[in-house]
Amino acid sequence: MNDKTLQEQYLRRILNSKVYDVAIESPLDKAAALSRKLGNTFLLKREDLQEVHSFKIRGAYNKMSQLPRAALEKGVLAASAGNHAQGVALSARELGCKATIVMPITTPEIKISSVKSYGASIVLAGDSYSDAAAEAARLVKEKDYTFIPPYDDPEVIAGQGTVAMEILRQRPGDLDAIFVPIGGGGFAAGVAVYVKAVRPSVKVYGVEPMDSDCMARSIKAKRRVEMSEVGLFADGVAVKKPGKITFDLCRRFLDGIIRVSTDETCAAIKDIFEATRAICEPAGALALAAAKKHAAQKGIKGETYACIISGANMNFDRIRFVSEQTEIGEKREAILECRIPEVRGAFKSFIRKIGKRNVTEFNYRYFDPDKAYVFVGLSVSDRAETRRIVDQLTAAKIGTIDLSDDELAKEHIRHMVGGHTRGIHDEVVYTFEFPERPGALMDFLEKISNRWNITLFHYRNHGADHGKVLVGLQVPQPDRSIFTNVLRELGYTFKDVSQNPAYRLFLGNRD
Repeated sequence: MNDKTLQEQYLRRILNSKVYDVAIESPLDKAAALSRKLGNTFLLKREDLQEVHSFKIRGAYNKMSQLPRAALEKGVLAASAGNHAQGVALSARELGCKATIVMPITTPEIKISSVKSYGASIVLAGDSYSDAAAEAARLVKEKDYTFIPPYDDPEVIAGQGTVAMEILRQRPGDLDAIFVPIGGGGFAAGVAVYVKAVRPSVKVYGVEPMDSDCMARSIKAKRRVEMSEVGLFADGVAVKKPGKITFDLCRRFLDGIIRVSTDETCAAIKDIFEATRAICEPAGALALAAAKKHAAQKGIKGETYACIISGANMNFDRIRFVSEQTEIGEKREAILECRIPEVRGAFKSFIRKIGKRNVTEFNYRYFDPDKAYVFVGLSVSDRAETRRIVDQLTAAKIGTIDLSDDELAKEHIRHMVGGHTRGIHDEVVYTFEFPERPGALMDFLEKISNRWNITLFHYRNHGADHGKVLVGLQVPQPDRSIFTNVLRELGYTFKDVSQNPAYRLFLGNRD
């Protein structure tokens, strides 16, 4: 089917969608301070203001409202990381039918509680949407439920496409691009096909996290690609494989896909809070993160971007992690390792060299009679200021290493106590990532600690993000190949960081 025919079909579906029984026409608000600061106009499409705090109600209700009564009476079932689940649950309540929702174990509690409040039954299964979808398929076959797809369905896509209809009506003047998050691709597909049919001069960019970029990989490969693991921080878009219909539409009608980091997403969450005093979920901030990145990388000024804030179902206990990562995402924290002489007055002299900057982290450790090491975090305006500080300290004969982009230093060493050790031989140090689910840390410990002695361990809970673990173990040289095979069998992402400079300077063996 050619592009024009597809556009006409979806245009009719979108214009005839039944969404406003349950959805509002969400406002398109200007982020005034951010727009002034960055020299472009950023408009926020506030889908977080829907009753279920997400755009997902549009597609779910449009699909369900057009089902035969017999299909509804069987009871509906959906697989979802949370927002589609709430949309289906609310739609089922409005339409008077029973709903069962299969959700990943990693789903934030706020989303589970919300689904239950609409009267739906919950089944928890797996670590990602794809795992939940597999369990849902089994239950549909066993119970004969009516399945409500989260994205790979024409009526769902059309319901989500009504957001684009509203944006173009609300912004009849200058509009250079629309940024829309991608999970399975239904939202991006609906927005892109509508915009290209009605106002093709407006660019439409899909946005994915760097660790959940199945659509970008698929478009590059010219076929649907399934990822073995996906990042869980932006759980609303944690999908391993795009839909068949959505892949085709995104491939045809998107102008590109922008990938953003966790740090960039956290910085966008802060921007949205400052503009609206609302805290959106990570998936909800992807669009603004991408718009900022797009403008910065291309040196663009004077353009107008509509950024779809797709959801606000954020667990409160994740805000700490977001706050910590925000400064990194905005390049506004410098993390330095400095070597100072162990002589009277050297410490005071070092503090003077730092000047009246805000200190975010300070760790001092005696090393030997000649020198000491300092691990310091400083508030800066940008990376250029970080480079100036390093140059100033180096000129003052203070040996300095910039660790601002060193993940081991940021994730682990800055939070650890202790210091160098003596008498530990054959130590290797690895970082691990594993899905953050109940019991995951205990499973990891049971599998890794039975054969080799643990010499160092650091773990921080990041809510729905991956569990990040730093582990030191005594592994004799003859055991190294066996050890590596065991790590591969574990199924966790791992990396040998035994030679990392931050580890060697602050924690390594000194014999």
